[in-house]
Amino acid sequence: MSWDDSAVGLLPLPSGRVVRGRGLRDGTPAGTDPEFGLYLLGHPPPPLAWQSRWLRWRDFWLPADRDEAADAFREAWSRSESERVEVACLGGRGRTGTALACLAIIDGVPADEAVAYVRAHYSPKAVEMPWQRRYVERFT
Repeated sequence: MSWDDSAVGLLPLPSGRVVRGRGLRDGTPAGTDPEFGLYLLGHPPPPLAWQSRWLRWRDFWLPADRDEAADAFREAWSRSESERVEVACLGGRGRTGTALACLAIIDGVPADEAVAYVRAHYSPKAVEMPWQRRYVERFT
């Protein structure tokens, strides 16, 4: 399922799936709400009106549990086939960009091209830290 034309922060994946990335500090965008959200934060997100999953991930770092992160990314990717899925952290760049790059890999983008893909199609500032870039390049 795709988002409506007014949605911002959309990342089109090669398969045709679409995932929205955003920063929580910017508030909920106008338009259609997600049906599922993956939230990358150092603490649980506030209650939401849609289904969600929290992945413990401190700002500027990597996920606290890499196996759980891989499972969460696969769930978000799988759900994006038929649901509106968003991925978000506080600012919408580092953690969100890293997760979106991993979703792109799951969708078929080569790992060594995933960061460039997300920067070209989502935000030029996505994946902020060198260790986040290495995490993406090593993601399987």
